[in-house]
Amino acid sequence: MSDEAARAVSTPTGPVPQGPPGADYNSASITVLKGLEAVRKRPGMYIGDTDDGSGLHHMAFEIIDNSVDEAQAGYATRVEVVLNGDGSVAVRDDGRGIPVDMHEEEGVSAAEVVLTRLHAGGKFNQNSYKVSGGLHGVGAAVVNALSEWMEVRIWRNGIEHFIRFEHGETVEPLRIIGPSAERTGTEVVFKPSSGTFTKTEYDFAVLERRLRELAFLNSGLAIALKDDRHVPAEEIFFQFRGGLTAYVEWLDQGKEPLFRPPIAAISREHEGIRVELAMWWNNTPREVALCFTNNIPQRDGGTHQAGFRQALTRVVMKYAEDLAKKEKVELSGEDMREGLTAVISVKVPDPKFSSQTKDKLVSSEVQPVVQVAVADALTHWFETHPKEAKIVLEQVVLAAAARKAAQLARDKVGRKNALEFSTLPGKLADCQEKDPARSELFLVEGDSAGGSAKQGRNRAYQAILPLKGKILNVERARMDKMLSSAEIGTLITALGTGIGPGEPAKGGFDPNKLRYHRIVIMTDADVDGSHIRTLLLTFFFRQMPELIERGHLYIAQPPLYRAKRGNDERYLKDDRALEDYLLEKALNGASMRLGDGRELAGAELRAEMEQLRQIASRIRRLAAQLPPEIVEQAAVAGALSLDADRATAAAARLVARLNALAAPSERHWNAAPGENGLQLWRTVRGVTERHALTQAALRSAEARWLDERRELLARDFAEGATLMLDANGTPVQGPVMALERVLQQGRKGLTIQRFKGLGEMNPEQLWKTTLDPAVRTLLRVQVNDVKEAENAFSTLMGDVVEPRREFIVTNALKVANLDV
Repeated sequence: MSDEAARAVSTPTGPVPQGPPGADYNSASITVLKGLEAVRKRPGMYIGDTDDGSGLHHMAFEIIDNSVDEAQAGYATRVEVVLNGDGSVAVRDDGRGIPVDMHEEEGVSAAEVVLTRLHAGGKFNQNSYKVSGGLHGVGAAVVNALSEWMEVRIWRNGIEHFIRFEHGETVEPLRIIGPSAERTGTEVVFKPSSGTFTKTEYDFAVLERRLRELAFLNSGLAIALKDDRHVPAEEIFFQFRGGLTAYVEWLDQGKEPLFRPPIAAISREHEGIRVELAMWWNNTPREVALCFTNNIPQRDGGTHQAGFRQALTRVVMKYAEDLAKKEKVELSGEDMREGLTAVISVKVPDPKFSSQTKDKLVSSEVQPVVQVAVADALTHWFETHPKEAKIVLEQVVLAAAARKAAQLARDKVGRKNALEFSTLPGKLADCQEKDPARSELFLVEGDSAGGSAKQGRNRAYQAILPLKGKILNVERARMDKMLSSAEIGTLITALGTGIGPGEPAKGGFDPNKLRYHRIVIMTDADVDGSHIRTLLLTFFFRQMPELIERGHLYIAQPPLYRAKRGNDERYLKDDRALEDYLLEKALNGASMRLGDGRELAGAELRAEMEQLRQIASRIRRLAAQLPPEIVEQAAVAGALSLDADRATAAAARLVARLNALAAPSERHWNAAPGENGLQLWRTVRGVTERHALTQAALRSAEARWLDERRELLARDFAEGATLMLDANGTPVQGPVMALERVLQQGRKGLTIQRFKGLGEMNPEQLWKTTLDPAVRTLLRVQVNDVKEAENAFSTLMGDVVEPRREFIVTNALKVANLDV
């Protein structure tokens, strides 16, 4: 090719063709995220989901685990966690304290390195920590990066140090505060960033579950959890000297064990691996086996579970062989695990997991160590406890016999083919649709509601199964007894899945044979309906958990109320919907003149009332220990503040407002701010009435939230407001008062009926409120924490009465709506 020809090819004369987006991919396209910028850019990689709350709680767990690692290393004895009213979390321990000396390579303090550098920490070798939950040195730095601010206090070598960060950046380098006497340890306080997390409010119950678990796994470690967000503050303390033995006893608090105490063993360290075990058998037909590696739970088990099961089967089979021959039954591994509750915890220097979530341990070297440790412990126990061993072996043989009987019962109730309609129960009103994905099954309480549901349903895709009375409580029943129940047999046959372990061809459970992909529990809104719903939930959780996991189980939400005024009729699903309706009716044509002279009507008034409803809700929550009117006027007066400079003036405004609202003979209010909060008192007819807005109350999330809106409240109500709901205006002095007046107006001329039974509705009403997919509300049943659900069902549905009584006594005062 000539030079001229070459130039003609390489130099286009027309427009340069444009490639697809990204065609100019070159070195300039490569973005380098430095420091903690990568964490803020892709937080889900490091902390988990930032929308559903799991990532938020993982933030706290990362810091808590660091303190627990200090305890595992033998340097800490106590961990304290506090949920503060401003949304921050404080974690304290009495360990060695983060190192504060200068880091030679980085040129800053070691504490700053740990808290601002990824992959920096003391867990990459076994010198500082032999075992730990964290392996990659990213936890504390990630929490720092995703927090609005973080403050760290370190007590080390007799000196207290302090360092502060904002969004992961150091704003106050490490400095000395002063001497710390004999105290050692670390305190980390951080506030999750609202720019990263959709939800920034911690769930006390989630933290409680994890901290209880850590206390069991670390025998003797004291863990305190305090919630300062509400009044009164909620506090809980964990310390279990029994370790895993106490854990097993706690897990089975609603069950009757076959013997006491549990079998417990701690193996000698072998190749750096240590095994701790606690187990026993109870009189229920279910197995609960929890596995942990370095305090981290593995819900999918792994090599430690495999080693445990192999040893259990081999040892128990050896001792049960003669009895099994005598009773003419064949034993299997599942027979040995019936009624078993076990906790296996291994400490491994360098564990390997199947994924970043650490749900399954795959370290092959762990399995033989666990197998030997469990076999030795079980053999020793069987040899030294002949009386208890005999009880266990008898249950194992009985489980084998029950398994055989259950198989025969399954053959009777099982359905060979999903299309053989002749085998369906006669009380089932089936649908015409043959595609399970488009079919719905409603489990209805009683024949009366069942009759209305059958007439009101859409026969094309909705099937109705009325259940007579209360079904058997399967929490207390073996498979053979359960299958002898007519109602249970009817339900299993209708579902078409079979039941229990074993091959589907022989009646075993197969979720792929489910005839309806939406199973809806529809019971009355009374005590009996709640009990029946609970019995059905127990059945599905215990016998068909895969249906819950796949999202097939729902709870219907029939309306609680029917509101009628003349020819206008409205069905309302709950109290919130009723309140919305009352507000809608009362505000139609109404207006409100606020304290600053503004007059609101229409959409503006509705927006204002919604805001006042939120404020009123916070006032009522803060008023658990005080008259609501005092809290309401304190909010308007700006007296819900920890600011000492504003306290005196705010107290004077509060007194003036309370006296103005009181009758002339009762206007004797006084107030005095002090170290213990705001004290209020008055003496009327020789009787002194006292109240206090304590420091704890003022630190609460409700008080802080209301104080942030003090200017808005003062603008609207400081000079009083007036509601024009009818011809005569109604003066109101606060948001609670305003909301109550509006709701009272909304109820005028209205007839409100509260439904308790589905049978109270005719077929047409049932269709347009509960069955019609266009308007109905269904709640999908989900299990967020299997261990917590297991404990709840055991406590509430088990044979042992005392844990159930304790649960009722503990939670009695928390009941918001009790229908008897």
